[in-house]
Order: sequence, then C-alpha cells, then structure tokens
Amino acid sequence: MKKDKRNFIIIRKHRRWQRLWQFFFTGWGLVMVAALVAGALFTRQLLWSPISAINMTDVAANQFKMRGASFRGTDSNGEPFKIVAESGRQEYDKPDIIFLERVSGQTTQLQNGKRTVYNFSANTAEYNRAAKTVTMRGNVRIKSNDGKELQTNELVIRI
Repeated sequence: MKKDKRNFIIIRKHRRWQRLWQFFFTGWGLVMVAALVAGALFTRQLLWSPISAINMTDVAANQFKMRGASFRGTDSNGEPFKIVAESGRQEYDKPDIIFLERVSGQTTQLQNGKRTVYNFSANTAEYNRAAKTVTMRGNVRIKSNDGKELQTNELVIRI
C-alpha cells in the first residue's frame, strides 16, 4: 500500500501539533482558555478554579434549607397545631431538629371542656421532631383567644 503524499499543512511526524490544532479550532480549546482568563480576571487570582470558592463547612452545616417553611399536625392530645417560618434549615449532624427564623404559629389546648387557641411568634425556634417540642427564643409573644398575653425570651412548647 502506497502512502498518500497529499498532506496539506501538517505532515505525519507532527501528530501532536495536529491534535492541538484540531482541539483549538473545534471551539473547546478557545472556550477553556477564555474561561481560565476570565476567572483570573474576575477573582484576581492566577490559579483559579470554581471549587476554591465553595465554603464546604457552610455547605455541610446548612445542607437543607427551605423558605416559607410550614408544619401542621396534631399534638399528643389530638389538638391541631401550625408552625410557619420565613426560613428553616436542617443541619447534617442533627436531622431531627429544624432551625426556624421569624416564627409564628397556632396551637389549641382543651382545658375543663373549654378550647383555647394560642397564637405565638418568635425570632427563632428549634422544632425537635423526635422530642416533639418547639423551643422558641427571642421576643417570644403568645396571645390567647380569651385575651391573655405572654411575653418572654424563651419558651418550650410540647406538641
């Protein structure tokens, strides 16, 4: 079999140059070089990678986040409760505890045949699903439908 002598620009002994040439002119090489240059310009670091910008301790601590968190259910006496928060998060190490921000809610209590509805609000709360408690902290306010009102810094409700 006879070798073809019609190689236009690149001859056989320059295969590396041929691969490099093909890499750059297929577009991917240009995209990669542009991304590296842009990354160095925007972060002002010569050794730039997107992985270096991620704070892994923050990711592990706040792995599960939610906005507009809402929990509804019944307590141990069968009375309904509702908890609404602006935001909530779970930590990886504490799967049974939900940390809530700007909390409000409602719970009902039956005493002496009379049903009382309590509306509550707080800056933060910890909803422990295993212990079935809500620990509210910071500017805790509770108002009942019979006109009673309570203000405190910390309150634990068993649900």
